Amino acid sequence: MSAMRQAKSEKRVGCGGRRRPRYVLGLMAGTSGDGIDAVCVRIDGRGEDMRVRLVRHDHRPFAAALRRRLMAVMAPAVTRTEEIARLHAELGEAFGVAAHLAIEACDRKQRPTLIGLAGQTVCHLPGSRPGRTVTLQLGDASRVAARSGVVTVSDFRQGDEAAGGQGAPLVPWTDWVLFRNRDRPRIIQNIGGVANLTWLPPGARAEDVVAFDTGPGNMIVDGLVAHVTGGRERMDRDGRRAARGRVLGVVLERWLEHPFLARRPPKTTGREEFGRPFVEAELGRLRRASSLPEDWVATATALTARTIAEACRGCVRCWLRGRGTRPTAADVEQCGLEVIVGGGGAKNPVLMGFLAEELRGCVVHPIDSYGIPSQSKEGISFAMLAAARVDGVPANLPGVTGARGPALMGLICVPPVSRGMC
Repeated sequence: MSAMRQAKSEKRVGCGGRRRPRYVLGLMAGTSGDGIDAVCVRIDGRGEDMRVRLVRHDHRPFAAALRRRLMAVMAPAVTRTEEIARLHAELGEAFGVAAHLAIEACDRKQRPTLIGLAGQTVCHLPGSRPGRTVTLQLGDASRVAARSGVVTVSDFRQGDEAAGGQGAPLVPWTDWVLFRNRDRPRIIQNIGGVANLTWLPPGARAEDVVAFDTGPGNMIVDGLVAHVTGGRERMDRDGRRAARGRVLGVVLERWLEHPFLARRPPKTTGREEFGRPFVEAELGRLRRASSLPEDWVATATALTARTIAEACRGCVRCWLRGRGTRPTAADVEQCGLEVIVGGGGAKNPVLMGFLAEELRGCVVHPIDSYGIPSQSKEGISFAMLAAARVDGVPANLPGVTGARGPALMGLICVPPVSRGMC
């Protein structure tokens, strides 16, 4: 069944018992800092019975100067409180403009009446003990609500963190709503700057879901490309550099010893571990192994694929052991696993090829094959999280984040002149 199930009826449960569909806008800015995705969806139903259909997706790149300032404050970084405050306000205006333009571009009957604002994460420090996680997303929701005239839900992580969780990953609940399948195991694998997965065993209940960050996604690849091009390029478009290179086995094996990869879930990561400091620290090792930057990029691409594949295999092994099986490599290959890949990494054919080779015997498909454009997936998720918040539905998964229990996710900001909530 397609994840983006077509709504069969206009009569679905909405806010306050009204039976009608809702149109919700998800606003997303990823760790690459390239711009804002504004994703409008139609939502029928509520909670785990939500059915979602993509209406439109607009992308607005950040101005070059704003992007440079954003990258300069992303942790680990030394900055000034004045710059953080200015960026919070300026990003609020930028998100507000993106929301206003996206809403105006929609047909009148499909104009969103609710916004889910992810904000721009500039710091996420997972704590080793409950209550010790800290996170910061920039983008003033009050300005978004004022610019758009629409109720805006933001700060999704903090409710889970207050309940003792890590506030991440944020989307496993939406993955479960969209992709759970009665008959076969699935992994929803996002490859953005960071790579994260959601494990859904057959017939998964919410409490059966496992999700965590698997390690670097595009972050190291992007950092290396930016370094070797002097900032002229920010990604390995279509995997062209990796395709010309060879994997440096000695470097790859050393990278696979990174302590994050050995940690048990719940776990999350970010630029603090795999961003610019990691790239700069590893340049010497890469130069000693090869003088060709294409080899460096190929090795970083292989690292992403290997760490994802090992995390996928670990999920399957745990599931098979839970069924009383002592799993072998053949069992993992033959279990019928579907790996559904989204995010920017799904557009890199070299990375997808490495991943398919690592997960031989499993079905590896881009999320587009299931009715969701890969670049729209996270915006869709934040639209769903906003709808869950105004419905009073907890959308964290305590078994995933480490929280003490269910929590409402997000703060509700009403515009100066409200159009109503949902």
